[in-house]
Amino acid sequence: MKNIRILLLGDYSNCHRTLATGLQHLGCDVTLASDGSKWMNCERQIDIVRQPGKIGGLIHYITMHNLLNGSLSGFDIVAVHDPNFTSLRPERLLTLFNKLRSKNGKVFLTAMSTDLAYLDMVSPPDSPLRYSEWFIGDKPSRMNLANPEAWDDWHNPDLMDYQNYFYDHIDGAVSILYEYHLGMEKRLGKERAAYAGIPVDLDRFPFMPMTDIYEKIKIFLGRDRTRQLMKGSDYLEQAARIVAARAPSKREFILVENRPFNEFIRLLTDSHLVLDQIYSYTPATTALMAMAYGRNVVSGAEPEYYDFIDEHDNRPIINAPLTLDELVDTIEQTVSHPESFQLRGLRSREFVERHNDAKIVAKRFLDFWTAI
Repeated sequence: MKNIRILLLGDYSNCHRTLATGLQHLGCDVTLASDGSKWMNCERQIDIVRQPGKIGGLIHYITMHNLLNGSLSGFDIVAVHDPNFTSLRPERLLTLFNKLRSKNGKVFLTAMSTDLAYLDMVSPPDSPLRYSEWFIGDKPSRMNLANPEAWDDWHNPDLMDYQNYFYDHIDGAVSILYEYHLGMEKRLGKERAAYAGIPVDLDRFPFMPMTDIYEKIKIFLGRDRTRQLMKGSDYLEQAARIVAARAPSKREFILVENRPFNEFIRLLTDSHLVLDQIYSYTPATTALMAMAYGRNVVSGAEPEYYDFIDEHDNRPIINAPLTLDELVDTIEQTVSHPESFQLRGLRSREFVERHNDAKIVAKRFLDFWTAI
């Protein structure tokens, strides 16, 4: 669909950057404005990094106003990465959001992070999920117990008023995860919510088949050190260290934290088993990139997710259990059978080609945006 001008505003984990690549393959004119996902320093055309402090906030607010009068205006479609699409207080976000709407055509949310719609969906007792990073059954999770103020912060009246206004005034939302889609459907209704999946640029992540001989099996964990309880990566680290220590001459654990995106993906290739997260029903960005390379992954992979995406035959993701002991057993069983690595790696690549190719995901976005 040529001549459609699209603005992708904000980014997490290179998602919008990859989506832009897929949309450009479809002939769209795409502009990406973001802060580069902060320390990840992802590529973008327009930089909207905010400097710290009150003065930094004021300068950023003025800068965003000016951009909305110029390079962030005149688009047919805008997709923001979060209701809080830039780092400002709710009252300032409200002013900028209204200006964004007035200066452009349709405005959508790309649901790729925690927001009020997601939190409302995971709240017991009527959550459709058995667990999340916030609750295990009807009990608060480890993250929730360690940071009880976080739930209250999300339910600050000013923030709630702004986000509810945001949901009421966007044209719709496209989710990249099954869980986020459940939240959007509950908040927006089925007509204004769609699922597309996480886009992966298969040209950037070529298939690299593993050999059938392993002098040392490398277990890789890449993470944001500030989100360990949220992702369960503290358990993943402990479990991996236990497994590696059982046969140190044959196993190696590699921990990578808070590296720029381009550096991170270079390190990812030199591994056999990649650990992602434990509190998700679905594989996230790191897992899917690793799968594109043909690596084995431990991540979220619940039957509900596979059924939702209509995948009944190829289910290569090693589903991450929630407890440390079970994680140790799962990782041990995996590395004890390296003869399975090649075939699972091939099926992992096939899975990403079918479900997460950036061009396929971009078409799902575009079809929804232009139909609503």
